[in-house]
Amino acid sequence: MKRMMLVVIAAVTALLLFQGMAFAKASKETKQCIACHEEVMPGIVKQWVGSAHDKADVGCYECHKANKGESDAQVHNGFLVAVIVSPRDCGQCHAKETAEQEASHHAAAGDILNTKDGILGQTIGGEPAVTVGCRQCHGSIVKVNADGTLDPSTWPNTGIGRVNPDGSKGTCSACHTRHRFNREQARKPENCGKCHLGPDHPQKEIYEESKHGILYRAFGDQMNMDQKKWVAGEDYYDAPTCASCHMSASRGQGVTHDVGNRLSWNLRSPISKRTKDSAKKLGSMKDVCSSCHASNFVEGFYTQLDEFVAFYNNKFAIPATEIRSLLMEEGVISKNNFDDKIDWTYFELWHHEGRRARHGAAMSGPDYAWWHGIYDVAKNFYTHLLPEAKEACEKAGKPEIYEKIIAKYIDGRPEHQWYTRGFDPARVEEMKKYYQERYNQKVE
Repeated sequence: MKRMMLVVIAAVTALLLFQGMAFAKASKETKQCIACHEEVMPGIVKQWVGSAHDKADVGCYECHKANKGESDAQVHNGFLVAVIVSPRDCGQCHAKETAEQEASHHAAAGDILNTKDGILGQTIGGEPAVTVGCRQCHGSIVKVNADGTLDPSTWPNTGIGRVNPDGSKGTCSACHTRHRFNREQARKPENCGKCHLGPDHPQKEIYEESKHGILYRAFGDQMNMDQKKWVAGEDYYDAPTCASCHMSASRGQGVTHDVGNRLSWNLRSPISKRTKDSAKKLGSMKDVCSSCHASNFVEGFYTQLDEFVAFYNNKFAIPATEIRSLLMEEGVISKNNFDDKIDWTYFELWHHEGRRARHGAAMSGPDYAWWHGIYDVAKNFYTHLLPEAKEACEKAGKPEIYEKIIAKYIDGRPEHQWYTRGFDPARVEEMKKYYQERYNQKVE
C-alpha cells in the first residue's frame, strides 16, 4: 500500500513539475490565460501542455491574439483576442501547409451550400438541419455580432470549408483537433470519418471493408503514427490510412495539404470526368501505391478502375441524365428540381448509389462497388427511373416521348436490350447446367 502511495505521489509530482516547466516557458500573456483557464477550462490546458505547440513556445495568446479592427476581435481580461484561429493565423508559422490547404477542394467545401445540394437541404429540410448537418462538415459562413461575439446560427463550426471572419477558408482544427493539434490523430482514418461516411460518400466504411482497412485494424499500433517522419514503405509498411494515400509522404514525394493533388477522377459528379492535370495526379497516386505494390499490380488496379468508371458513365449516368433532360425539354416534367418523382430517383442514382459504386471501385471495396453501388444504380434505373419516365409521358399525353426513350436508350443499346427482350436464352440454359452439375440443383 505504501509503495502504491509513493508511486501516485511521484506521478503527481512529476506532472506538476512538467506543467510548471511548460508554464515557465510560456509568454507572460499566455501565463495569464493559463492562470484563469486551468480553473474554468482545465481540459484545454491539459491538452496543450506537452503538445508540439507548447514545446515550440506557442501558447494561447500567440494563436488567439487579434488586431484592432478585426470584426471578431474582443477585449477579454485586458487582451484583444479572437475565438477563431483561422488558417491565416496558422499560416504565420505554417505557410506552406496553409497555402496548400487554401488551394485544395477542402477549402472550397463550403461552396456546396450555394448549389442544388444546398437548396435541397435548406428548402426540403430546413435551416436547423443544415446548421447541425451540412455545415458541420462543409463549413458555415461565420457571422459576427456587433459586439464581436459569434452568431450561434453559424458557430460553433469546424467545417472543412468554413468561411472565417478574416475571409480565409477552412479550419485546420477540422483535422488537427484542438488543443493538442496532434499529427497521430490526423493520420488515423477515424479522423476523416466525421465527414466521409454515409449513404452518399461512405469512404470510411469502404476503407474498413478493404484489405487496407483490415490490415490497419490488425497492425495500426505498429505504424509509428506519432513520428515526425512518416514515409510509406520506410517508417510503416503494414497498411495505408486515408492520409497515406491522399496527403502523406512517400519515397517519391513529400507531404501535401492539398487533398486533391493525387485524384485523377472526379467521382462525385453525376458523370465522372478526369480532373485537371489528371496524368500528373495519377502518377503521384501510383507512386504511393508503389510503396507496397509491384508495378503490374498498380497498373492492373487502375485499368480496372478506369474501365469501371467508363462503364458507369456510359451504361447508366449518361443515359439517365439525357432521359431526364429530354423529359424537361419536351415539357413532360417541369424544370424545377424535386417537384417530380423522377427528380428524386435521378438524384439518388448518381448522388448516392453512383458515388458509392465509384468510390467502392477506387478504394477496393467490392461490396460497395456492387451491392451498395451498381446493383442499386441498376435497380433504380430499371425499376424506378424508366417506369417513372413512362408514367410522366402518359400523364402529359406524350407517350411517343417514352417510345423514343426506349428506342434510343434500351432497344438501341445491347447492354440494355434485356429490359424489353428478357435474358439471353442461351446464357440462361448455361446457368441451369452449371447449377445442376455443381450443386445437383435443378433450376426452373
